[in-house]
Amino acid sequence: MAAIGNRGTVTEAAGFKVEEDVNRLRGAMKGAGTDEAAVIEVLARRSIAQRQRIKEAYKQTVGKDLTDDLQGELTGNFENVVLGLLMTAPVYDAYELRNAMKGAGTEEAALIDILASRTNAEIRAITAVYIKDYEKNLEEDIDGDTSGMFQRVLVSLLTVRIDRDNIELSEYTHLDIYEAGEARWGTDEVKFLTVLCVRNRNHLLQVFKEYQKISGRDIEDSIKREMSGSLENVFLAIVKCLKNKPAFFAERLYKSMKGLGTTDSVLIRIMVARAEIDMLDIKAEFLKAYGKTLHSFIKGDTSGDYRKILLELCGE
Repeated sequence: MAAIGNRGTVTEAAGFKVEEDVNRLRGAMKGAGTDEAAVIEVLARRSIAQRQRIKEAYKQTVGKDLTDDLQGELTGNFENVVLGLLMTAPVYDAYELRNAMKGAGTEEAALIDILASRTNAEIRAITAVYIKDYEKNLEEDIDGDTSGMFQRVLVSLLTVRIDRDNIELSEYTHLDIYEAGEARWGTDEVKFLTVLCVRNRNHLLQVFKEYQKISGRDIEDSIKREMSGSLENVFLAIVKCLKNKPAFFAERLYKSMKGLGTTDSVLIRIMVARAEIDMLDIKAEFLKAYGKTLHSFIKGDTSGDYRKILLELCGE
């Protein structure tokens, strides 16, 4: 399994010895209590591919599942980070989507963060894993758990994106969006969906420029004026990810920690999912936008082993 990005804070550990890591983890869980520092040192400093090798070797050596053993030893947010690190990227995304929809209520932020930001190949991998792991169809679960135009946008992100890169482009797309929003009484959300969820990135970046010339407004401002709630959030996420994905995640991290309380589900999901992909760029965008380092924000907003493992993933 190759590294999944080249702008991550977590990279392949040099001199990796899988047997040594297995023994360290076994030792960390022996006797009363757990050596959390050893768990952090091993799992937060290895790539996803290396962690998969550790899991396999652990099962061969110990005859038990590493995830199950750690689950029995750890608790709370620290446990959630560790379990996330043991999954491959599509497995973790599928797991997060499943958790967002099972039980009462829906964590719409998880659906938006994942489906608006993943590439065509990543979406295909997630949907395949979802069927394999949960014996359910992701589109059907989204259909059953959401409604209205928000549901239609999420389903479109799942299905249309596959052909997005090959779609024939229209020179009138910027006019389509303008006429669907600013130029009419009421909003034609379907036209927004058709343009934002179907066209490829390069074309849409040009569309956004032309739209600003025609309307005198940034596309994000128009979405905020024309929509509200979950629909506004998903369309804004799509636009922000197209413009600058690391900046989108930096904003999500900032909002998860600012003010009273922390939205740990968002903080954990982004830190785990992006650590090996583009965390270096997310950190740079965070500093540029908020004048403080992501490291300092995490340090001031979390505590204990949870803080320690997040700071490892963040890097200095």
